[in-house]
Amino acid sequence: MREIKIERNDSGQRLDKFLQKYLKEASRGFLFKMLRKKNITLNGKKAEGNEILSEGDTVSVFFSDETFEKFRGVQKGYRYPTTNLDILYEDSEAALLNKPVGMLSQKAKESDVTLVEYFLGYLQQKGDWQDGGSFTPAVCNRLDCNTSGVVIAGKSLYGLQKMSELLKRRAIDKYYLTIVEGVMRQPSVIRGYLCKDEKINKVTVYDEPAADRHFIETGYEPLMDNGSYTLLRVKLITGKTHQIRAHLSSIGHPLLGDVKYGGKRQEGVKNFFLHAQKVCFPALDKPLDGLSEREIQAPLPTRFANMKQHLFGK
Repeated sequence: MREIKIERNDSGQRLDKFLQKYLKEASRGFLFKMLRKKNITLNGKKAEGNEILSEGDTVSVFFSDETFEKFRGVQKGYRYPTTNLDILYEDSEAALLNKPVGMLSQKAKESDVTLVEYFLGYLQQKGDWQDGGSFTPAVCNRLDCNTSGVVIAGKSLYGLQKMSELLKRRAIDKYYLTIVEGVMRQPSVIRGYLCKDEKINKVTVYDEPAADRHFIETGYEPLMDNGSYTLLRVKLITGKTHQIRAHLSSIGHPLLGDVKYGGKRQEGVKNFFLHAQKVCFPALDKPLDGLSEREIQAPLPTRFANMKQHLFGK
């Protein structure tokens, strides 16, 4: 028999959801069967699975050690990879990371090493998190591989849920810097409908809605131009795949170097220039008050800064 003490990061969720994450190799049907047979109990009593867990609760699992370990599916002693992460902000609940160009935000295939794995390795190294519980820290927003800048991560269950909720209801303002082809001199907000082709990982922007299209809204402010290219600050109002790239291309201003979305091939320019420059938070209560009404910025990557200097002289 094993006893699992419910800690803060495990509380606030349904018992069945907790069990599915904690005993991840067991089927949902098997877990409910064990609940019915009282082979899994909550605080010494029979449970249905829909109970909301509180910190300090005890979940008792009446399995043999061999069966328990089999269903846990945890690789003992596994260490996540580490790298020199640029941590822009960190507290007990959340962290803001500066993702470099070329690093994946999420796996495209199982063998990929992403920002998530490096973040888990960082937390393991610090002793802030150990693999094996029901909660795993994660990132809340994602950037394309060749987009750099601010990524928000949840370190605790509360932090992850709260940051995800704020992003979902667009309470966090997100600003990007990019260089586009052509001259743009007036700020504006553009709207459209985006449709993604999963097979080729490319999106198309339309003027009219349809069943397979998602509404998108993008604001922009020209900062400087040289007669051929414009440095833009973009406010991402909605957040869809390749939104900034496709939306600006749809109005005739593709990103410099973004051949996928209509940009010209340029000698010496291998990728587009898009940087998630800053995020602005609303008023927040404890335990996230460290981010309350804060603006967190990520410095420009050297490659972007050099191109900006080359094109605009500043």
